[in-house]
Amino acid sequence: MAGACGMDEESSARRALVEACRTMTSLGINQGTAGNISLRWGNRMLISPSAIPYDEMTPDMVASMPLDDDSGGWEGPCKPSTEWRFHHGILCSRPEVGAVLHAHPVFCTALAMARRSIPPCHYMITCFGGDDIRCAPYATFGTAELADLALSALEGRKACLLANHGMVVCGTDLRQALWLGVELETLARQYWHSLQIGGPVLLSPRELAETRARFQGYGLQEKQKP
Repeated sequence: MAGACGMDEESSARRALVEACRTMTSLGINQGTAGNISLRWGNRMLISPSAIPYDEMTPDMVASMPLDDDSGGWEGPCKPSTEWRFHHGILCSRPEVGAVLHAHPVFCTALAMARRSIPPCHYMITCFGGDDIRCAPYATFGTAELADLALSALEGRKACLLANHGMVVCGTDLRQALWLGVELETLARQYWHSLQIGGPVLLSPRELAETRARFQGYGLQEKQKP
């Protein structure tokens, strides 16, 4: 019975992951098959399969990979996303992270193409764990080099841009990861527009610290997860 219960729970997790992939598209933070999502499942990682359109993806296509092995082995009928390396690295090194989302939203990607970090142009940047959103240097997609660069850019952060590529966000669960993905693309769009009229006036470290203090107990990142 316990085994059946566990299988039912994993099936629900797989369905939630597929639904989150489709939600990325409906929210406007991804196009086609470009993005990918992973979910911590015990000592394994569930991750969206490679090159499968989201409207054709089914829960059984989700690949399962061990977190204690970085050789790239997987279980399932479809191979995992080509970006499995940075998903794996994040989940292994960040125990507080339960879900990782990668996508190519228009404004995040435009800034990443210019290799621009997002400075403290809006107080909501504090939701991502620091005073800016770093842009990781360029490396070929799917490589161990890209995974290492992404992990470095994410140090102390819940999100980063990937040069000439897209963005990565880390959430405690799928819901928070999706919210942070939308929030990051919104921030990128606002920053881009501000650059068209001379650029933003940046917030000071003191002003950012005051924002963090006001967010304490607000429920923004754990309870509410807008």
